[in-house]
Amino acid sequence: MTSLEDLINLDKDKFQVFLMTCPGNLPFSFMPHHWFVINDRGIISRWEVLFRKIPNATRWGYLYKNFFAPFRGIEISHFSKKYLWQAKLRYKIDGEEAKQLAKFIEKSPSAYPYCQKYFLTGPNCNTYIQWIINHFPNLNIKLPWNAIGKNYKNPHSN
Repeated sequence: MTSLEDLINLDKDKFQVFLMTCPGNLPFSFMPHHWFVINDRGIISRWEVLFRKIPNATRWGYLYKNFFAPFRGIEISHFSKKYLWQAKLRYKIDGEEAKQLAKFIEKSPSAYPYCQKYFLTGPNCNTYIQWIINHFPNLNIKLPWNAIGKNYKNPHSN
């Protein structure tokens, strides 16, 4: 059986960015959970927003780096760490665009406006992903209709 990592074929000589997805935690599994995986010339990192603040994790509020393995889904239920959703690849970006996107994601802890805020309907994981892809419209990345939070607008901003 071929693993997702093998299908993605990480290249240790270039930049690659993968937009991954899996269902959200029960009972919200109708909503997709998205995250980015960066291959920075063989150095792999995972970036996502999670709904809880976990002590001793590399995080900035609700924004996490490398909490889960790069190509594994999140827990099916918050109450069981044993069972995880299967991850699926939504987009793969290579070349100079991947390098620019990777550098932007790596700087996102100091720029993302909602690191300290989370709510089921937004801001959430999909808000974070949409915020990033809004900075790269030439990539034509589109989140699905049920990516609740992708259209979140801060009611206190203009």
